[in-house]
This record gives sequence, C-alpha cells and structure tokens, in this order.
Amino acid sequence: MSISVTEKTGARPDEAAAVITGARERIDALDDRIIGLVQERMAVSAVIQESRIASGGRRVSLNREMEVLAHFSDALGRPGTALAMTLLELCRGRI
Repeated sequence: MSISVTEKTGARPDEAAAVITGARERIDALDDRIIGLVQERMAVSAVIQESRIASGGRRVSLNREMEVLAHFSDALGRPGTALAMTLLELCRGRI
C-alpha cells in the first residue's frame, strides 16, 4: 500500500501538498549543504588544533570557543548557543 501525498505531508488540498513536497525537497538539499559545511569546519578545526599543538599550545582555545558561542547566540538566540555547542563538540579532538 502506498502513502498518498496528502498523508505524507499532512496537507489536504493538493496545492498545499505540492508546496510542502517542494519545500521539503529544498530543506533536504539545504541539510546536505549544512552537513558538508560542518564536515569542512571539522577539517579546518583539525588543522588549527594540529598547528596549535605543534607550536606547544593547547588543543582547544576556550576564549575562541566563547567567541563562537556568542556569535551563534547573537545570531540565533538560545538555540544558537546549543547549535554552537554541538559544532564545537564535533570539532574538538579530531586529531
């Protein structure tokens, strides 16, 4: 048994279901881009950590992490802080 577009989207008129389907496709494409950017950020972070350690420094800069948290919080509010924490966690200790 196949699921209808209306069941899949929760929208009753076909027009609304079509809008939702198109928007979801765009969100999926955006999610793919976001994942790629996060992976790129992780790679750049690893380069920074390697350079910092090689020069006798610590792997993580807490001052820099606070700047990142503030930047995301200013742009996105409280959820931005949670997002930044997740990004920082993903990017720490990959070397």
